[in-house]
Amino acid sequence: MIQKILIANRGEIAVRVIRSCREMGIRSVAVFSEADRTARHVLYADEAAFIGSATAKDSYLNVEKIIQAAKQHNVDAIHPGYGFLSENADFARRCQQEGIIFIGPTAETMEAMGDKIAARKRMIEADVPVVPGTQKPLQNAEEAIRLCREIGFPVMLKASMGGGGKGMRLIHREEDIEELYNVARMESLSSFGDDTVYLEKFIENPHHIEFQILGDNQGNIIHLCERECSIQRRNQKIIEESPSPFISQELRRQMGEKAVAAAKAVRYSGAGTIEFLVDKDQNFYFLEMNTRLQVEHPITEEVLGIDLVKEQIRIADNKPLHLRQEDIIQRGHAIECRICAEDTKHNFMPSPGIIRQLTEPNGIGVRIDSYVYEGYEIPVYYDPMIGKLIVWATNRTYALERMRRVLHEYKITGLKTNISYLRHIMDIPDFENGKYDTSFIDKHNEELQYPVHPEEQDESENIAMIAAYMDYLMNLEENTSNLTTDNRPISRWREFGLQKGVLRI
Repeated sequence: MIQKILIANRGEIAVRVIRSCREMGIRSVAVFSEADRTARHVLYADEAAFIGSATAKDSYLNVEKIIQAAKQHNVDAIHPGYGFLSENADFARRCQQEGIIFIGPTAETMEAMGDKIAARKRMIEADVPVVPGTQKPLQNAEEAIRLCREIGFPVMLKASMGGGGKGMRLIHREEDIEELYNVARMESLSSFGDDTVYLEKFIENPHHIEFQILGDNQGNIIHLCERECSIQRRNQKIIEESPSPFISQELRRQMGEKAVAAAKAVRYSGAGTIEFLVDKDQNFYFLEMNTRLQVEHPITEEVLGIDLVKEQIRIADNKPLHLRQEDIIQRGHAIECRICAEDTKHNFMPSPGIIRQLTEPNGIGVRIDSYVYEGYEIPVYYDPMIGKLIVWATNRTYALERMRRVLHEYKITGLKTNISYLRHIMDIPDFENGKYDTSFIDKHNEELQYPVHPEEQDESENIAMIAAYMDYLMNLEENTSNLTTDNRPISRWREFGLQKGVLRI
């Protein structure tokens, strides 16, 4: 029986896994780099192990140091979270060799689905629809040119071992193929250590819809319905919701069946995600399988009332699924926004720094998966995501109203964030009406290039708050000279060079 788990990750996902461990009475071990000595996951865990310098390759990506920490702390299992080593087959295999339970699928399953070319072949064999494209790796640019002519433009060039938009290039013209082929291969090699690329027909303006699946070691596999993930910037999701406002109940049933078929094709065990592209006519195609927990898993938890991390742990502990497909019923609607430390005005550059002030929203149906606190410094070494803001309500209209409210309440100062950007997305009619696809950001890019939201708190607002408080204190003086003829306090703004909350310098 699993009694102690090491979380081979950091940030909000580490905190989130530790919470489930605590509820299950399982001890947790955090690992941390030099940059994360004061991070919340380190403070929250039962035990903690230092694993190296700030750079990921010397710490969170260092298999030997993580295995060593696991042995030193005598853990039963390792939870990889997402990112870093979560889809690394060699790491999963090494855990098995050391007698440590890896909370996730087997190394063989990861390898089968991690190679997207091989995964396409398996899906075709399992009668899961796939996007038209090549079945073998491209050998050279000349072959790419010939195949692009056969498939027809536009065509997507993709890294076989890719993810997160890396190694992907959209090709519209034959004259661009050679350059983009070389660029994609180099990017794939630097990001994944593999330069294999292939071609797929580009489905224009599709919906990106994924199905959560669970499988146990006894061969039982179910799906946990869908997440709509079409609000993307540079092929990276920023807003997700469940259920999808686009697909019908019948399409949901069909896609769910194919998601289960895809998982059964590789005898999947654990929590995973089958990603689909759905065109405007509701034809759907297998895109890829993620053999790990997704960033956006909380919205599935909210609409189903299921803790996915607990399910992962039970499966890894060799327990059969206690859920049946007929038990899975969506209730209400959930929306998630990814809160990132980035400058939306300057090409979304990461904006690391110290959080000077943090006011997190709360109330009915509000959840925040985060790892930051006032005074915490967002490191420059890792992904700039601060956390995830999730709301749930009985229907989409109410969920959207709630998300608007909590984005208004969310205040972070000391660094740039995308909160204001997310607020504006909520107000665009296409999003409000649920009529959007993966082209949404490009389509509304001009609308989103707005001045800083007047309600977004920044350093100048802090100055105004301080000034207002000084004004209040001075007006407490019981002096008739401070009162007008009708007994109203005289404002002292001007004495401090302040007028209407703005510092005059």
